[in-house]
Amino acid sequence: MLSACATAPASSPEPPLGPTPADKRIALTFDDIPRHAGAFLEPDERAAILRQTLRDAGVAQAAFFINPARLHDRPGGVQHVMDYAADGHVLANHTATHPNLSDLTLEDYVADIDIAETWLSQLEGHRPWFRYPFLNEGRDDVAKRDGVRAALAQRGLSNGYVTVDASDWFYEQAAIEAQQGGHTMDMDAFRDLFVESHVEAAEFFDGLARAALGRSPAHVMLLHEADVTVLFLGDLIDALEARGWTVITADEAYADPFSQYAATYDTPSAQGTLTEQVAWERGLPAPRWYARNNVDLAREEFERRVLHQAAE
Repeated sequence: MLSACATAPASSPEPPLGPTPADKRIALTFDDIPRHAGAFLEPDERAAILRQTLRDAGVAQAAFFINPARLHDRPGGVQHVMDYAADGHVLANHTATHPNLSDLTLEDYVADIDIAETWLSQLEGHRPWFRYPFLNEGRDDVAKRDGVRAALAQRGLSNGYVTVDASDWFYEQAAIEAQQGGHTMDMDAFRDLFVESHVEAAEFFDGLARAALGRSPAHVMLLHEADVTVLFLGDLIDALEARGWTVITADEAYADPFSQYAATYDTPSAQGTLTEQVAWERGLPAPRWYARNNVDLAREEFERRVLHQAAE
């Protein structure tokens, strides 16, 4: 989590606001394609359910952020990517091997981006968007932050930022650990916790954006190609729509003027949602993240509600 900073950095230029729609808009994006095995589904089954759920919900276009070098580790992985594109979804760069920027030199990190982009740029549905693994844009290493920004600009790539995050990866990992530990999971309670957390996160980050910008931007939700996410996705979409959200295309979301901040914000540590970064830059106090992104709090809720374990 990012801590408050005593000295506020200079503000980024203000993009034109444009009209603010009455409804709240959000695009769905999925990271780590191909994702490792989860607790409940085979990879082929998971991809098929995800595609069918998006069709059933009327989601015309989601974005899938691909790690091409991992595709050889999953039988049928390349075909899954092609199937997503055939359904009208778009494909973008998440590096070739999913490294953490803090663990590599700038040169090696950019080379990993280039490997992925060379493969992806040949595909139907490709978009010139790059999403940082772990949402790590350099943390407090300004030279790395600015170096990657410059490299992306030289390549015509833009930041595939997110504005809403509820750590769906945590719930997948919690399910795997529970299964390995022989615990019984209350799947109805699990669904309710997952959906509740993601809707609450959308509402929280929208409120934060309104406080920072004076309007609701087109939002981008971070999800993963994970068992739990896929199983509960239809319920999540229904719950979002019940709260006044409209699921939009990734193309529409990244066309919002809010995207300008992704290459210009200046905070003491660069990691997390773009909503958080802009709020921090503008001096809004912490917390600037949804409470259950603290995985200790999320774990407490999972153990109490899904495993029905009493708190110690």
